[in-house]
Amino acid sequence: MKQKNDVQRILLVILGAIVMALNIKIFVRAGDMFPGGFNGLTLLIQRTASEYFHITLPFSIINLILNAVPAAISFRFIGKKFTAYSCLMIVMSSVLTDVFPSLEITSDPLLISIFGGIINGCAISLCLFANATSGGTDFIAIFFSERKGIDTWNYIFMGNVTMLVIAGLLFGWEKSLYSIIFQFTSTQILHMLYKRYQKQTLLIITDHPDEVYQTIRDKTHHDATHFRGVGCYEGQEKHLLYSVVSAEEAKHTIDGIREVDPKAFINCMKTEQITGRFYNRPND
Repeated sequence: MKQKNDVQRILLVILGAIVMALNIKIFVRAGDMFPGGFNGLTLLIQRTASEYFHITLPFSIINLILNAVPAAISFRFIGKKFTAYSCLMIVMSSVLTDVFPSLEITSDPLLISIFGGIINGCAISLCLFANATSGGTDFIAIFFSERKGIDTWNYIFMGNVTMLVIAGLLFGWEKSLYSIIFQFTSTQILHMLYKRYQKQTLLIITDHPDEVYQTIRDKTHHDATHFRGVGCYEGQEKHLLYSVVSAEEAKHTIDGIREVDPKAFINCMKTEQITGRFYNRPND
C-alpha cells in the first residue's frame, strides 16, 4: 500500500511538472507574462539579463539556485520526503522548460492570462495533491500555514504583485498588469481545488453526541466541545457539538455524521483564522 502511494505521488509530481513546463512555453512565453512565485522571478531575471546585459541565462540554473534555501528550510521544518518530492518537481519542471520547444496557440494577452493562470493553478494543485509543492513561495506558504494556522496564499499573491510592479517598471505596464490577472486566476484555482489549510467550523445539534463526536474524532483526529441546551420549539434537551476541521475534511465528516444521526442539524461556516492547538496532518 505504501509503495503504491509513493508511485501515485511520483506520477502526480511528474504530471504537474510537465503541465507547468508546457504552460510556461505555450502561454507564459507567448504573452511575455510573469507568473509569480520563483518561476516568475526566474523569468524576470532571465529577461533582465537578456535585455539589459545581453546575457542568456538558462531557466533551470536560475530556478534551482532560487529554490535552494527554501528547500533546505522545508527539509528541516516541514518534512524530508515532502521536500524530496518537491525537489523532483522543481528539477523536472526547470529542465523541461529548457527542453520543450515554444508553441504559440494564441497571442491574445487576456486569453493567455486567464487560461495560463488556470493551468498554472492546476499544475500546482497536482503537486499539492501528491503532498509536494512546486517550490519557492509554495514552501514559504506551507511553512507559515502550518506554523500560524492560517491560509497564506493571498499573502503570497501580494508578494507576487510587488514583483510584477518591478517588472512593470522595467518592461512596461501592460504585460505586468495582465500578469496580475494571471496570478489572480491561478490563486483562485488553488483556493478552489486545494483546501487543506482552509478551516471550517462545524456546529452540530444532535440527540447522539457521543456517536457524532466519535465520528469527528475518527475521521479528522480533531476534538470537539459539547454544550447542553434546550430546543425552544419543543422544549426538549439538545446537544451542541462545536469543532473546527480543515475544509477538505468537512464533507466526509458531515457525511459520517449523517450516517450516525440522519436528523442532526449541521451549520458549516468558513473560518478565517484560529489560534491555539489545532491538529495538522504532518508532512512526511
